Amino acid sequence: MVFEGADATGFEADARLTAMWLWTLKTPDSNGNAETGETDEEPDEPEGKRPKDGGFKLEYDAARKIAQGLGANLESLTHLVEVSGDQARLLPVTERTKHLFGKEEEEPARAAGKKRLSDQMDLFTTLTGSEDTEVVWKEKTVKRVGETSLDRIHQAMILFAAGRGEALKRFVVEDGVGQDGKFWRLAQALAALYPAGTDEKRWVEGVMARKKQFGF
Repeated sequence: MVFEGADATGFEADARLTAMWLWTLKTPDSNGNAETGETDEEPDEPEGKRPKDGGFKLEYDAARKIAQGLGANLESLTHLVEVSGDQARLLPVTERTKHLFGKEEEEPARAAGKKRLSDQMDLFTTLTGSEDTEVVWKEKTVKRVGETSLDRIHQAMILFAAGRGEALKRFVVEDGVGQDGKFWRLAQALAALYPAGTDEKRWVEGVMARKKQFGF
């Protein structure tokens, strides 16, 4: 139900956990909101809108059981999951920047409203994140290819989000990332699993849309 053809062979723990986490949020009987990951006690919000602190939330006990069933350990995946009290949060891609690109890299800023950016931001790439925010990225360069399929997809998504078309092509084609069938299978699964209206869904679909252009 999560992977097309029920083939999840070769996917690492982080990919298995992310896919099942997002799939759980899409089911009506989950310990979180089907679109945002917020608990049922929170006020209803428009479809696809994230919790204020970002990410996709589940009750910790539910997240722990999912992880155990997949052979994953939440304590060893702190670069992917944040635990706070009785809540567990699957980190948004924007908060994984340092893990994916190196310690010196910064997370993007979110500028409120659609105001003109200052001259100091000329070297930044600006993307519309929603009706009232803008995502501002520094230029990204992949210094090392991610160790897992999920990390590589998230790296590609960030390159796409930052408007780094040539860097994305080098990453997928020259670095050989696109030659791994698992990369595209997981990308396709995530495109279906990320909630509608989220940056992640838009970004992974953008990567998928360039598959033929890259010769795959």
